Amino acid sequence: MLFTQLSGHVSRLLKQALVLVMFAITASPAYSASKTILVLGDSLSAEYGLARGKGWVALLEQRLQQKKIPANVINASISGDTTSGGKARLTSLLERHHPDVVIIELGGNDALRGLPLKASEGNFKAMIDMAQAQHSKVLLAGMRIPPNYGPDYSERFFSLYEKLAKTNKTALVPFLLEGIAEKENLFQADRIHPIAEAHPTILDNVWPHLLPLLNKSK
Repeated sequence: MLFTQLSGHVSRLLKQALVLVMFAITASPAYSASKTILVLGDSLSAEYGLARGKGWVALLEQRLQQKKIPANVINASISGDTTSGGKARLTSLLERHHPDVVIIELGGNDALRGLPLKASEGNFKAMIDMAQAQHSKVLLAGMRIPPNYGPDYSERFFSLYEKLAKTNKTALVPFLLEGIAEKENLFQADRIHPIAEAHPTILDNVWPHLLPLLNKSK
């Protein structure tokens, strides 16, 4: 009788333990699996004119740590890079890092040089296809430029990001410099690159569009 009672008690304890384990698994944080974020950008992401650690990508790493979201950020940004350069570099970056999310922050240098929009669009499409073929989520960072080449070119350039995002089903930051572009005091002397004090706003522009992608598996 005593052995039977003990066996029943042990059985109940094992069942309770199993329930607790299953609860712990199902209640684990949405971001429990570590992610890799690849930032493919130009000078706006490469900390041009800033002290190291002051750019929005470095601030992104800090915020992820503060929010206890396990993620590894690879900043593959190069000042002066174009969509053509990004396309040429992306294949090896994907093979090396296998990112869960690719943030494409390019195009500004294309437009400042007045390059054909069709060429830029083709390069963007190629980069998106490369990333999605590796099951990476893509976040495009939209950009505006001054109307140096006329308002028509500027507007068609800006609308290109939304068009690409809709056509290719990617996430989109509508305008990376939202809340900054109209404030001269937030730019370096060249009037192109934001100062360090503007980069927390850049991160705030990126964050709400990036966060949902970190809660999706490949």
